[in-house]
Parts: sequence; C-alpha cells; structure tokens
Amino acid sequence: MLLASSIAVAVVALIHVYILILEMFLWTRPAGRKAFGLTEEFAAQTKVLGANQGLYNGFLAAGLICGLAQGASGFGFKVFFLACVLVAGLYGAATASRKILFIQALPAAIALALVLLART
Repeated sequence: MLLASSIAVAVVALIHVYILILEMFLWTRPAGRKAFGLTEEFAAQTKVLGANQGLYNGFLAAGLICGLAQGASGFGFKVFFLACVLVAGLYGAATASRKILFIQALPAAIALALVLLART
C-alpha cells in the first residue's frame, strides 16, 4: 500500500507542476489559453494573476515532493499538502470550473485515502 500511495502522491505533485507550467509560462500561449478557456485579450490582461496562481501550485507540488522525499516519515507533509490540494480543488470547482473537481480534487482525495490507508 505504501508504494501505491507514493505513486498517487507523485501523480498529484506532477499535476501541480504541470499546472504551474501552464499558469506561469504558457498562460498567454495557445496551450495555456485553451486549458483555461481564455481569450487572447483576457490572457494578456491577467498574465500576472496566472503567474501568481502558478506559483501557489508550485508550492503545493514542492510540499508533496518533500513528503515523498522523507519516505514514511513524510506522512504529515503528505497529509497536509494533499488536504490543501483537496480544499483548493473543491473551492475551484465551486467557484471557477466543475472540471477542477476531477483534475485536482479527485486525485488528491484518492491519494489522501491511500496515504491514510498505508499508515494503518
């Protein structure tokens, strides 16, 4: 179970690294605009906002990677940062786009459940 939970945490971390790249570096490019449904004009006006969001997603990924690097002793890091991702995903799904529920919240919930099961 520890291996499965580590893989799930790594997947969530990689999702957030990808989101960081989209928001910080590709926000105004076709891939970023398509991912977030932005017009060229709106993307240009909100580029700094996108970069700021990307930075926060990077911190979530960094916390999860730190938890993975600590192995079994990183349990607290993994639980805390997965809970943060889950809450952010639920909030994003409620306020921005329902697809965030499946892209961010669901993988975090699955990884969190696996981490908790691996601990018992």
